[in-house]
Amino acid sequence: MIEAFPLPDATPEELGLDPARLDLMCRRIEADIAAGKHPGAQVAVARHGKLALFRSFGDARKGSAATPGTLWLLYSNTKVITAAALWALAEDGAIRLTDAIAEHLPGFEAHGKGQISFIELLTHQAGFPSAEVPASAWEDPVRIREVVCGFALECAPGSRVRYHPAAAHWVAAAVIRAVTGEDHRAYIRRRIIAPLGLGDELFVGLPAEQHVRAADMHDPDGSVRMPEGTPAHRAAGIPGGGGYGTARAMAAFYQALAQGGVLAGKRILSPRMIDYAVRNYTGDRVDEYNEIAMHRGLGPHLRGETAASRGLGAIAHPRTFGHGGVGSSYCWADPVSGVSFAFLSNTRQDNAFHGPRMDTVSTLAHTAITS
Repeated sequence: MIEAFPLPDATPEELGLDPARLDLMCRRIEADIAAGKHPGAQVAVARHGKLALFRSFGDARKGSAATPGTLWLLYSNTKVITAAALWALAEDGAIRLTDAIAEHLPGFEAHGKGQISFIELLTHQAGFPSAEVPASAWEDPVRIREVVCGFALECAPGSRVRYHPAAAHWVAAAVIRAVTGEDHRAYIRRRIIAPLGLGDELFVGLPAEQHVRAADMHDPDGSVRMPEGTPAHRAAGIPGGGGYGTARAMAAFYQALAQGGVLAGKRILSPRMIDYAVRNYTGDRVDEYNEIAMHRGLGPHLRGETAASRGLGAIAHPRTFGHGGVGSSYCWADPVSGVSFAFLSNTRQDNAFHGPRMDTVSTLAHTAITS
């Protein structure tokens, strides 16, 4: 049985949004598709618990048009969903985010990692940015634990802010299993996704029967990326980059965060926990991977007040928070206005295009806020 989507529809005007600005944003997305930058895309904008815009563009797969039910690879947008699972463990008293990870994952202390906290992990200060979990371990929880416990430090924990593309959230997955006894995919679905009413449109670990809904991910030359297009990759629920969802599901997830952990009357987290998670823990320190200050929270990053920004829109309120998916997507919430936004596409573009594209598209969404 398909459950009703938790965000009811409303007109932009009813939500204090300028439809002409949203239309301009959509025309930019259409222009990029016409220019061959990506075959398809989807965008959603929500405010105050209602959906103002949800549109699909172009093709999800060769010869198959994108539809409202198309599922898009979220890449690193997945990181915030996985981080929310750690927030939930803290909310439920199973961990403290100030704890050393090794207190909850014995063996992690190997190679000098004994004092790394969850805060350092989630703000990309853990000190092992290049570490990886091989595909051969994705479905083997014992092997995952062995691999993450064996990560070697590249720098002293806390000494540098450098984005961890994959490693940090595999540690989170291992902690979830160690603390709850559940696979991270099952826990995230039970504790975060299902209570929000998003079980039909948001997945960390895509069930086999849902693979037909998945958009292919492409390289800029139009070829389908591998291993992203394989059943194994889709099923693995890679915790830092393997989720799938619709744009309206991601806009709804961020609505829940913008509204203090509640969506359509269903609460997953407390307002205090959300406030704690979306503080700026790294100040204006430069993230060495991105080469700008990212203002890291415990999962998402914030706009902050520096001149340069990434993905959230240059004119965003400083408290706006969110995350991107490499070369293809960005999702965010502005807790001051109550607006949430999700843009998903199916080409992993280089950042020379993706960065300016997302700054423009996100800024156009912010300019639609009229009250």
